Amino acid sequence: MTLNPAPALLDLRQDVAVLTAALIDINSVSGNETVLADAVESALRAIPHYSVIRDGDAIIARTELGCSERVILAGHLDTVPLPTVEGSLGTVPATWESGVPGEGVLYGRGTTDMKGGVAVQLALAATLFDDGRQPERDVTFVFYDHEEVEAVKSGLGRLVRNHGDLLDGDFAILLEPTHGTVEGGCNGTSRFHATTIGETAHSARAWMGSNAIHAAAPILARLAAYEPRTINVDGLDYRESLNAVKINGGTAGNVIPDRCVVEINYRFAPDKTPDQAEAHVRELLEGFDVVRTDAAAGARPGLNHPAAASFVAAVGAEPKPKYGWTDVARFSELGIPAVNFGPGDPLLAHKDNEHVDADAVRECLRALRTWLGQ
Repeated sequence: MTLNPAPALLDLRQDVAVLTAALIDINSVSGNETVLADAVESALRAIPHYSVIRDGDAIIARTELGCSERVILAGHLDTVPLPTVEGSLGTVPATWESGVPGEGVLYGRGTTDMKGGVAVQLALAATLFDDGRQPERDVTFVFYDHEEVEAVKSGLGRLVRNHGDLLDGDFAILLEPTHGTVEGGCNGTSRFHATTIGETAHSARAWMGSNAIHAAAPILARLAAYEPRTINVDGLDYRESLNAVKINGGTAGNVIPDRCVVEINYRFAPDKTPDQAEAHVRELLEGFDVVRTDAAAGARPGLNHPAAASFVAAVGAEPKPKYGWTDVARFSELGIPAVNFGPGDPLLAHKDNEHVDADAVRECLRALRTWLGQ
């Protein structure tokens, strides 16, 4: 993959929507974050108020004011691959629908997921001490790589392992897109293989064998009939889902299959552990061979923490649950209450027409600046 040429120092004081476009212009598909990480590190090291640590393509910038409370603002630098559809607007470099930088809708890979949020982090870092002000809370800014790929590669996970002491805090905000509304916690996720075994035979003499694909029909029937639950956790209603997402079986068009595997994904409310979620799936599919292949715990909302309550009040909108899994769960595992809050429509993430309104990025910055200035 061809890397971008090293960019000039990012101007963190320009309009935050224009800064978003500048970040988008630096291709940072997962595995290609180095150039963007270099630019972010250089910009942060130019600000005298932070201690800055680099680990691979992840950066931590911390104030050391001795405040009684510390908040963490986190975001990932990487994006999913660029669109392959010819003529797509959601690519790199960024495109302004109006043709005027900073006005209207901004298209490009990462506008919502999540360079708009990263731009807000950087703009805050640059202006937190303006006019001789000093925030009432210590702040840790975290920028990390490899979020959009398998969890084993996660830059945030690596930071937890290598610099866990620098991620200590009382409250964390992950700037994933939420339409500018606080989304508390997140659902957990787990994957399972349900396997049926048959016996091969020539399809012309099917009665001589046993069809493993046919034997999987009851698994699919139970999943199709399953009614997902909505569970209230600390005041937020988390909607669950349990679905077959892939099926694999058979070797040839004239052979009765002797093995079939149904892959299942369970998105479960944060009232339960992965083991409890597994027990629920096993109960539903009793009588079948079920193996858990992957699991990640969810995160409770954490909205009862004073810092979270004051943040919700500053945003001024009713908080919602996060149905998908996000890295707030990693902070929750560290004992840090965490919420999602960022600019852009999460339903546009990864789409070929990914876009964000410039004013949505500005409003996100305003809300955080107001809260940190309290």
